[in-house]
Amino acid sequence: MRVEKDITIEELVETVPGSVKYLMNEGIKCIACGEPIWGTLEEAALEKGFNEKDIQVFVKELSKIAFEESQKPMKETENKIDIKNMDPE
Repeated sequence: MRVEKDITIEELVETVPGSVKYLMNEGIKCIACGEPIWGTLEEAALEKGFNEKDIQVFVKELSKIAFEESQKPMKETENKIDIKNMDPE
């Protein structure tokens, strides 16, 4: 997945879990403080005082994180189906 500046914060957090820590380290902390952020990555960054050049760096770094996360193998428990607890109907 490639991250773009117009990705919504909600989609970013859902698809790239490592983005939360990255953005917190960059000063966009409201993601984890209990106050929801609505809008795009660009809007959130501009609201925190970052400029377009900073946003380009965020996009590049978050795309790298997204790629790295996509390369990790699934946890063993994520790819197993527990047939003992399945409903027979």
